[in-house]
Amino acid sequence: MAEAPETLLLASPRGYCAGVDRAVQTVELALERYGAPVYVRKEIVHNKHVVEQLRERGAIFVESESEVPPGATTVFSAHGVAPSVHLNAQARRLRTIDATCPLVTKVHVEAKKFAAAGYTIVLVGHSGHEEVEGTMGEAPERIALIESEEDVDALEVDDPQRIAYISQTTLSVDETQAIIERLRERFPAIVGPRTDDICYATTNRQAAVKQLARECDLVLVIGSRNSSNSNRLVEVAREYGAESYLIDNELEVNEQWLIGKRIVGITSGASAPEELVQRLIEFFRARGTADVRELEVVREDVRFMLPKAIREPAAATPAG
Repeated sequence: MAEAPETLLLASPRGYCAGVDRAVQTVELALERYGAPVYVRKEIVHNKHVVEQLRERGAIFVESESEVPPGATTVFSAHGVAPSVHLNAQARRLRTIDATCPLVTKVHVEAKKFAAAGYTIVLVGHSGHEEVEGTMGEAPERIALIESEEDVDALEVDDPQRIAYISQTTLSVDETQAIIERLRERFPAIVGPRTDDICYATTNRQAAVKQLARECDLVLVIGSRNSSNSNRLVEVAREYGAESYLIDNELEVNEQWLIGKRIVGITSGASAPEELVQRLIEFFRARGTADVRELEVVREDVRFMLPKAIREPAAATPAG
C-alpha cells in the first residue's frame, strides 16, 4: 500500500502574490487586446506551468528585447529591467507594457535616489537573478552586489561615510537581516530604505512556513527551480526542523519522502498557481488522506493596479 500521511496542513498565505497576479493578468489582457503573438522578455514569472500556459495562448518568451520584431507588443516581466532595456525597446519602436512588480520598482527608485546623492550602494541579492540585473542597471558604476556575510567582510568602499544598502525582494528574511546587521557593524554610517525591501509576500510566506515546519514531519513547496522565493521556503522549512523539498507538481513527489510521515505540510511560492496545490491535495486524497486543514498565519489583502498601458490602451502606442 502506498504511504499516505494522516494529515495535510496547508500554509496560509501561499502562492500568488499581488505582483505575480498583476503580471500574469497583464500578459493575458495583452493577448486579448492585441492578439497573438505578444512577446515577453524573460519568463513573466518564475514558474514553468504559468509560462507554458501563456505560451499555449500565444505568448512568445525571448531572452532579450533585441529578438522582438520592430513594432511588436512586448511585456517586461515582473522582475524589472534596466534602463538600457527601455532605451533599446524604444529604438526598436516596440509597444511596451511594463509588468514590473511595484515593490521591485520601489527598489529601483531607491537605487536611483542613493546614486544621485553620491552613495556607494550595496545590493543584497543573488548574482544572475533577473531582479538583481535590472536593479544594478539603474546605477551599475555605483552598486556592489553582496550575497553573504563573508562578502560584507571583504567589501571595500571609497567612502565609508557615504554608503547605502538595498535588497532583492525575494530573499530569506532571516539571512538578509543577518547581512544587514553585519553591514551596520562594519559601516556604522550606512543608510537604508525607509521601509524594508523584502516584499510582504516573501515575508508572510516565510512566516507561515516557520509555523508549518514546527508542526509537520515533511514540508512540500510547490515552485520552479529558478524561483528564488520558492527555494528560500525550502531552506526556511529545513532551518525550522522539517524535512523539505521543492517540487513543480504532484508528479515529482518521491515515495521515499513519505515513509513514516504523519503530517505533511504544503505551501507554494509566490509565482505558483493554486491549481498546482489542489492537484497535490488530490494526489494525497486519492491515497486515503482525509484530514486536510488550513494553517492561517497572516491574512493578505494586497492588490496592485494593472499597468497603465493595459488600463489605458491609447497610451500603449509604439514609441515615436
